[in-house]
Amino acid sequence: MRVLGLFRQRQGSWTVEEIAREMAVSTSSAYRDVQDLCRAGFLNPVTGAGYILGPAFIEYDRLTRQGDPLIQAAAEPMRQLLARTTQKATAILCRRYRDTVMCVHQEQGRSPHPITAYERGIAMPLFIGASSKVVLANMEARALKRIYLDNEDEIRRSTRAATWKAFNEELRAIRRAGHAMTIGEVAAGRIGIAAPVFAAKQVVAGVSLVLSADDVPDGKIEDFAHAVRDAAEEVSEYVLHSDMFISR
Repeated sequence: MRVLGLFRQRQGSWTVEEIAREMAVSTSSAYRDVQDLCRAGFLNPVTGAGYILGPAFIEYDRLTRQGDPLIQAAAEPMRQLLARTTQKATAILCRRYRDTVMCVHQEQGRSPHPITAYERGIAMPLFIGASSKVVLANMEARALKRIYLDNEDEIRRSTRAATWKAFNEELRAIRRAGHAMTIGEVAAGRIGIAAPVFAAKQVVAGVSLVLSADDVPDGKIEDFAHAVRDAAEEVSEYVLHSDMFISR
């Protein structure tokens, strides 16, 4: 796992010597680990004595798409969300992943729509964008305080909140509204509207609508927000009656 984690630091290939140096182990030890990972399909050799991530990840990604009950529950409500609002948008499903929020599924509108930075597998900080903020806002108070204390400097840089009180009040406003809305936080000219998905009264995901500010008809932004909340509530209802979901 530590070897595979190196690919978060740098895309492309790693040599055995580089892996050994990063992990502070001997070259022979790193080589044995690399060979084990190659046999399992998690690494693949390339020219130049380097190794890249292997085809096993593609196989497991396919299995995840087919077997994740949250994706299965959300796909149709996300398509209906686009039908209710605009096809010039992308509907996104995000889950918390460590101290980030990761896109795990997308449904794209049929009309030309802006490219979103939130493609499947992209992880965003908890403090930037509607998808992140709606998950953050609905976390337990104890977890929120820990996150704030661990990331106080980053929160001050990323948000308008200079204190815990201001940060907490911003999140309370999101909870009261039932959705988060941001403009231009992830990409210039983009609007993000997100609502939470719950399991066992704990937030497990967020459903978002991402579109260009120019593609929102006058007076329709609240209608769009209402549609996002409805989609998230529909997914939460499915989760409520499913024994396949475990909140963490």
